[in-house]
Amino acid sequence: MAVSVRIPTILRTYTGGDSEVSAEGANLAEVLEDLDARFPGVKARILDEDGKLRRFVNVYVNNDDVRFEQDLATPTPPGAEVSVIPAVAGGC
Repeated sequence: MAVSVRIPTILRTYTGGDSEVSAEGANLAEVLEDLDARFPGVKARILDEDGKLRRFVNVYVNNDDVRFEQDLATPTPPGAEVSVIPAVAGGC
């Protein structure tokens, strides 16, 4: 059940500089657990102390925002693409 996980620049220190890594899991929660087992500390940058997605981190599974799907229970079928994207704020 391998999925591809795109890692933002800010988190690449955890993955040895890799911008994309593989992970295993039937849903997003399992994928994040697998990532953290292989790259300790990465999950703490994506989830808050309550185990929920951090406010300024967006996660997509196959281009669908997991907050509008099943959150951490969003299925990650084999071959899925998971993208972790830090939110960007600003304006004029």
